[in-house]
Amino acid sequence: MSEIQRSRRRARVEHQRLRFAAAHMATFGGTIEPLHGHNYAVTIEVEGEIDLADGWIIDFGILKGLGRTICERLDHKFLLQGSSTALQMNLRDEVWEISFGDKRYQLPASDVLELPVSNTTAEQIARWFWREVANDLRSRAVATVKSLSIGIEEAPGQSGWFEAEIA
Repeated sequence: MSEIQRSRRRARVEHQRLRFAAAHMATFGGTIEPLHGHNYAVTIEVEGEIDLADGWIIDFGILKGLGRTICERLDHKFLLQGSSTALQMNLRDEVWEISFGDKRYQLPASDVLELPVSNTTAEQIARWFWREVANDLRSRAVATVKSLSIGIEEAPGQSGWFEAEIA
């Protein structure tokens, strides 16, 4: 088998409509950031084998569609770090009550997306996003994609990434 036949190729979709605006407050070093938001941009990159019949790893439209669907779930939400050990959280009567030290927040449940992450950093959001895309690719039985990379940009030049093989 030649080197070209064994090589992997990459495909990437980014920016365009792969954006969402969301609020969060990350915790670190015993402190909490002020409540604030970002206009996030997402990059989805796959690596894999070329499908000889179609000549691609995966249709760009599939990747963009998956990304847009996930971005719509995140858009205009407060991203709650549901696995946090730093925050006290309680959902009562369709209201999230969140506390950290002296700070207390009450947010309508409809405005909150609880993520199974320990902190709402770009890296942790990228890991969660990766799982969502990977699960969808598996459910579609996409065999050509071997590795998936997700980048979450919270400000120009400031991104967190998660990359792993898809089993």
